[in-house]
Amino acid sequence: MKFKITHNTDYLFNSEVFLEPHYLRFRPRQTAYVDVTDYSITILSEPTGHRVVQDEENNVVDFCWFEGMTNQLTITSTSILETKAFNPFDFLIYPLHFNQLPLQYDELQKKLLFSTLEGQLISQELLDYGTAILKASNFNTISFLTNLTKQLHDDFSVEYREVGSPLQPDETFTIKRGSCRDLSWMQINLLRQFGIAARFVSGYYYFDMLEPAYELHAWVEVFLPGIGWLGLDPSHGIFTGNTHFPIASSAHFENTMPVSGGIRGSATSKLITQLSIEKYK
Repeated sequence: MKFKITHNTDYLFNSEVFLEPHYLRFRPRQTAYVDVTDYSITILSEPTGHRVVQDEENNVVDFCWFEGMTNQLTITSTSILETKAFNPFDFLIYPLHFNQLPLQYDELQKKLLFSTLEGQLISQELLDYGTAILKASNFNTISFLTNLTKQLHDDFSVEYREVGSPLQPDETFTIKRGSCRDLSWMQINLLRQFGIAARFVSGYYYFDMLEPAYELHAWVEVFLPGIGWLGLDPSHGIFTGNTHFPIASSAHFENTMPVSGGIRGSATSKLITQLSIEKYK
């Protein structure tokens, strides 16, 4: 199946500003089950320089720099993707001891995964919530990940919030609602408390809607030997499939933001975004 994704982002300034260099993260990642057959990006005001680079965590990023003054920054990316058949449960965890929690990564793995294991302090109430699910799952790794992801979907209301960093995990847990990035950041920090390497993912998610209204999506990936990075979507209570299209992943959510960069000037700005995902022939 083919999909066409068009993502338009407009920053409109009430007076002219100078754009500092920007990192743009809109380019879907090639995976074993998604082929990126075409990609284009248009940037206005037109940058003086534009280079495609890999960041510290191997995400592919468009890096741009500018000259002169402008009152807008408009970014339009268009992607054509072709999906392949994919079964998220077609795997073998190996070594076998990773089937039971707590996980015991070896010393090299701990070094390579260090930033995705580095958790922040969370409340005892949130920890107890995860521990109860862990015990009910008989400390089985896949059962725990499945049950936790589904329980988060059942217990928390998902709401849309266009801008802003994820809420702190304890705040999301207390109010029992949040955006996809709030739920993902809470789950990541809970998983790290149980010694599971977890990272934040930004991307697109297609599913059939009567009235399509897509937005940039966030989910979680955990590292298990034999599987690699396994996707979990707490907003929908599922493992990710072949219509989750990752763009950037990081131990720190800041490194997945679609637009990173500053301006020189005293203007205020207005952000307008529009995202369409459609089946493509």
